[in-house]
Amino acid sequence: MKVALVHEWLTVIGGSENVFKEIAALYPDADIYTLVARDETIVKLGLSDHKVTTSFIQKLPFAKTKYRAYLPLFPLAVEQFDLSSYDLIISSSHAVAKGALTNSNQIHVCYCHSPIRYAWDLHHQYLKESGLDKGLKGFIAKYLLHRIRIWDIISTNRVDHFIANSNYIAKRIKKVYGRESKVIYPNVATEDFLPVYEKKDYYVTCSRFVPYKKIDLIVQAFAQMPDKKLYVIGEGPDFKKVSKLAAPNTILLGYQSFDVLKKYLAEAKAFVFAAEEDFGILPVEAQACGTPVIAFGKGGALESVIENKTGIFFYEQSAKAIKEAVEAFEVNISLFNYKEITQHASSFSTDRFKNELISCINQKIQNKIENN
Repeated sequence: MKVALVHEWLTVIGGSENVFKEIAALYPDADIYTLVARDETIVKLGLSDHKVTTSFIQKLPFAKTKYRAYLPLFPLAVEQFDLSSYDLIISSSHAVAKGALTNSNQIHVCYCHSPIRYAWDLHHQYLKESGLDKGLKGFIAKYLLHRIRIWDIISTNRVDHFIANSNYIAKRIKKVYGRESKVIYPNVATEDFLPVYEKKDYYVTCSRFVPYKKIDLIVQAFAQMPDKKLYVIGEGPDFKKVSKLAAPNTILLGYQSFDVLKKYLAEAKAFVFAAEEDFGILPVEAQACGTPVIAFGKGGALESVIENKTGIFFYEQSAKAIKEAVEAFEVNISLFNYKEITQHASSFSTDRFKNELISCINQKIQNKIENN
């Protein structure tokens, strides 16, 4: 079969890009379509042997770094890809990739990381944080997001089969699109992490410093626990804001290499995670090191962390709740078997992901052949 792979953008490497990398590895002869790409990102993801086609957005000013400013053009751009010669289209979508035009002779499988978050469940939060909840600019932004929501619903009809990255996202797909989906958890490179069973006396968190990650709340919580040490790895727009909140027992390390990240994750007493994520790769990576997780009990973390076995939950995004969870963890630290935590993390491996995905897609192909 002739295969096309569609992903929103290949400019930075995050969780969805690592998923897309493994999808592409399953189809080494597939052609890739993306709104905008950077050559260095394609090389780092190992996609250089694929033919990569970008949209007209690639040629617009500052597109490689400011592509999100062209959000109103995304639906139009993805619809310009001519995929008519392909038998199988696999979209890796958290925004508009699933909206590529397909016909009834083709099979379109969408691996959905999430419906467009800033158009749906994070709509009001996105507008407030962007300063677009009032005034003329706010009115224009609200209208554009309204139009994108309409297009987003229409474009679901172009997908034959949805695959969700968690039960949490499967419920969102059902709520927003009215469609059923099969859950296949994303790949986590658990094999790249070496477990350490002799832990040091510190906690760690790692994230991009953006509002919904709630790094500020974690830092505020540890400011109330001066006897406990916290290392924070990452960078982003909120770095200065978080820095001002940090007490002497909190060390902000900024961006660190993968090897350094692995070391801090492996030796930490626990990994603290306060975001409501669609799935959440980092909690699984921490567990691959044998490190327990103290996580916000909502979203994908509920599916990757087992309470009182591989971690504990707190149920309110507040410094107070995080502080209480850390204190409860220390009281119950004997409950955690580091080897069992590592074993649990292995169930999210890359090999597992690839096997489940190829099996699912092959079944969809077989069903179409039989029905024809």
